[in-house]
Amino acid sequence: MSGGMSAECPEPGPGGLQGQSPGPGRQCPPPITPTSWNLPPWRAYVAAAVLCYINLLNYMNWFIIAGVLLDIQEVFQISDNHAGLLQTVFVSCLLLSAPVFGYLGDRHSRKATMSFGILLWSGAGLSSSFISPRYSWLFFLSRGIVGTGSASYSTIAPTVLGDLFVRDQRTRVLAIFYIFIPVGSGLGYVLGSAVTMLTGNWRWALRIMPCLEAVALILLILLVPDPPRGAAETQGEGAAGGFRSSWCEDVRYLGKNWSFVWSTLGVTAMAFVTGALGFWAPKFLLEARVVHGLQPPCFQEPCSNPDSLIFGALTIMTGVIGVILGAEAARRYKKVIPGAEPLICASSLLATAPCLYLALVLAPTTLLASYVFLGLGELLLSCNWAVVADILLSVVVPRCRGTAEALQITVGHILGDAGSPYLTGLISSVLRARRPDSYLQRFLSLQQSFLCCAFVIALGGGCFLLTALYLERDETRAWQPVTGTPDSKDVDSNDLERQGLLSGAGASTEEP
Repeated sequence: MSGGMSAECPEPGPGGLQGQSPGPGRQCPPPITPTSWNLPPWRAYVAAAVLCYINLLNYMNWFIIAGVLLDIQEVFQISDNHAGLLQTVFVSCLLLSAPVFGYLGDRHSRKATMSFGILLWSGAGLSSSFISPRYSWLFFLSRGIVGTGSASYSTIAPTVLGDLFVRDQRTRVLAIFYIFIPVGSGLGYVLGSAVTMLTGNWRWALRIMPCLEAVALILLILLVPDPPRGAAETQGEGAAGGFRSSWCEDVRYLGKNWSFVWSTLGVTAMAFVTGALGFWAPKFLLEARVVHGLQPPCFQEPCSNPDSLIFGALTIMTGVIGVILGAEAARRYKKVIPGAEPLICASSLLATAPCLYLALVLAPTTLLASYVFLGLGELLLSCNWAVVADILLSVVVPRCRGTAEALQITVGHILGDAGSPYLTGLISSVLRARRPDSYLQRFLSLQQSFLCCAFVIALGGGCFLLTALYLERDETRAWQPVTGTPDSKDVDSNDLERQGLLSGAGASTEEP
């Protein structure tokens, strides 16, 4: 061993590694080196396919209720504002449990945590199909438990993909993964509506899902590995780092990461709009159809709503195209334009605002134009799903990604889609109470309660413009080969070299 290393030993201390004398008769402990992690490429792609399939089921659970909302309202005698509360309970439980799962995902087995979540949401979904109309509060409770289970997967799955792939591979895989947000959402509408039409009972839609989720759980256990945090970076591009920081230190670091903060606020605006539209758009389009005289009003279940199928198909189509376009644009332009990812997000959201506004105001006049602008707005909105995930993974150090995903989910939902379905329904109910009771006034009340979405999504575009100002700086800090969670202070390169961190753990520091 070189003389430089025999003089002092690097040991963990409050601020990282500190040089300390070994003392008489004491030898330096062997340097800590990252665990080797080698996974055949085909195994990584198989794991990604399984995670995509589970993500599909996850988002089908989010919106399957919206596909049968009219029937649920008839069975449980739920008004518009309380129907919106169904989604609020779901999302509220999701956001309250997301930090817990983020903490567990950064410190314990991610596969076990995701498996527990699948069991939780599938069991609650199956149980909810047997609830009597007399116990509507139990139905609300079951939706909350489904949201809790969903939080485990939404928080952890992207971090596993981030540890299996890097650079362009990661961008492409994340694009495919996030395609299943709109695809799953659309299939949720389609499954709920189609099963109700075939069986005459909306409850069967909730009984089919657990069968698909049982297959997903088996595939997860057998085919998805649990890679070390930062495994892809340590093999190819960067260092994963050393000691485990506390949760409070992680949160402080993320609070100073302005790219993360502003992009999270942008995601919040997206969540607000997608939550309101996803829950109420099928009913809004149905009432527009009634106003145009294309369909009679529904007074008892089962309520045939072809717009659930149409809106579901539209969501799937625009979602697939939008996610691919957004990811491909980010992959191409980030090589030549600094901060290309947040600029793409900002542009798409600022263009979404007028599309949503026109879709709403044209609905009483021409239903076709409303569908066209609604589809265009969904297409532009979908361009962001994979891009915002790539932004988070690129500006946050690997050991904090689970916590970062959890905080982004929590903030995005608590200020976004946790309240937007309820708020939209509440405004609609207040407006209806002041107007004559007619289908036209019911439709106009719901239409006007939607208008705030156009303004919120424009604010989201502004947040992504601010993200672009900090992206390069935060990406550089995330790749620094430090052992602790980065803070706002710059790391002294002389100290790093003295501690053997720039030249490799335990490397010699003696001069030639």
